[in-house]
Amino acid sequence: MKYKQRKKALILLADGTIFHGKSIGKEGTAFGEVCFNTGTTGYQEIFTDPSYFGQIMVTTNAHIGNYGTKDIEVESDDIMIAGLVCRNFSFEYSRPGADRSLEAFFDAHDKMAISDVDTRALVRHIRDNGAMNAVISTDVDNIEGLKKQLADIPDMNGLELASKVSTKEPYFYGDENAKYKISALDIGIKKNILRNLAKRDAYVKVFPYNAKFEDLEAFKPDGYFLSNGPGDPEPLVEAQAVAKEVIDRNLPLFGICLGHQVIALANGISTYKMHHGHRGINHPVKNLETGKGEITSQNHGFAINREETEGHDDVDITHVHLNDHTVAGIKMKSKNVFSVQYHPEASPGPNDSTYLFDQFIENIQNN
Repeated sequence: MKYKQRKKALILLADGTIFHGKSIGKEGTAFGEVCFNTGTTGYQEIFTDPSYFGQIMVTTNAHIGNYGTKDIEVESDDIMIAGLVCRNFSFEYSRPGADRSLEAFFDAHDKMAISDVDTRALVRHIRDNGAMNAVISTDVDNIEGLKKQLADIPDMNGLELASKVSTKEPYFYGDENAKYKISALDIGIKKNILRNLAKRDAYVKVFPYNAKFEDLEAFKPDGYFLSNGPGDPEPLVEAQAVAKEVIDRNLPLFGICLGHQVIALANGISTYKMHHGHRGINHPVKNLETGKGEITSQNHGFAINREETEGHDDVDITHVHLNDHTVAGIKMKSKNVFSVQYHPEASPGPNDSTYLFDQFIENIQNN
């Protein structure tokens, strides 16, 4: 490829730490909470996952962009991250099936990316000091101005973001003649979740984040689903009200990630912001019911309180994260309800966790 002049760029963290790099293409400034993902592949899925809305993504893999992008390999219709920070950015790609380069993909979505950053040092800093707000910018001579702007960015703790990524109007997914009907609350839903439900003979109606139980019930579904999504689960009072109503009526309910946290809150179990979260495709989880281990994909910065979960009369812990023993899955003893804190549809195992979708369908059949 032709050599092109690239502007200097930087990432400035809320604690004042600065790392220098170069811009990929788009010039300007982008703000968000800085976090990192340890996956060695799947960058396109990461960048389009609504759960990452409002976050500046640092990729720990040294090379990003080497296999380009494919139009069907997206989890939403937009790049959801606020910006990208990487070590080596590949402007050319070597994948025959790719539709375009990652650079062209970012340009099409008007998103900022910077490279040539010491991401190893940056990730170590985040691991030691926690996830925090940050800014990436080509305005490298305006450090004090960037610091002032960064100080005004709201903290992720207490921030409601589901409304920013949820559908505005209900829509359908799958075959309308399918055997099962599912009402899904979109608080940041990934397309591959819908694909997995449709693959199991389900016709899904997807509702906006603030839909009421009556809206979901009007579809006359066989089961209810609460999706993944970004931000703090605590402000999602409408979603919690939906979960409570489904639970009270003992209807089949399945939640993933943010949906899992909403189900916990609906049961009076609190959530908390993690130090730097879980984001990657090799997180080890143990299924306490089967004793089996699962290699899982995770991307969350909040978790549910383990002590409160263990002390709850009607909730069992079904899965635990083996690195830090956080709660990775729960089920209700007296209700047709279960949820997990990871992504079975992402298939990093590759099929370690897809049984959860089958379990949901079985719960519907047995209701």
